[in-house]
Amino acid sequence: MVSAIEKSLGNTETSLNTLKVLGENSFDSILITDATAKGKIIYANKAFKKLTGHDASEVIGKTPRILQGKGTDKKVIERLSVALKTGRKFEGKAINYKKDGTPFIMYWRVLPIKVGKTIEAWVAIQREGSVI
Repeated sequence: MVSAIEKSLGNTETSLNTLKVLGENSFDSILITDATAKGKIIYANKAFKKLTGHDASEVIGKTPRILQGKGTDKKVIERLSVALKTGRKFEGKAINYKKDGTPFIMYWRVLPIKVGKTIEAWVAIQREGSVI
């Protein structure tokens, strides 16, 4: 069954251009990592730089672990690891660190990008939160 979004977007070029506009204009930080065990960053949008201070060119090929530090909750990271290994989505919050070392609360969702039953990549949608 073809979804309404598939009908609306039509061809591949339209779909890719739509994704590009969404990613680059999102208020939320978006990271895409490869589906290998290393989980290297293959895309970071403009909001990622605003959130973390890291330019996309600095993080491509690295892992999101560059945001972790002494205050990052290892239990949350362990939950994320289990979700990645089992192909499930993840939602959580943790203390992460900006490029200049400033800690911040990050809320994020990690979702698999699948083609058929194969996970091709992971997308992480992130935003800064407060300690409430």
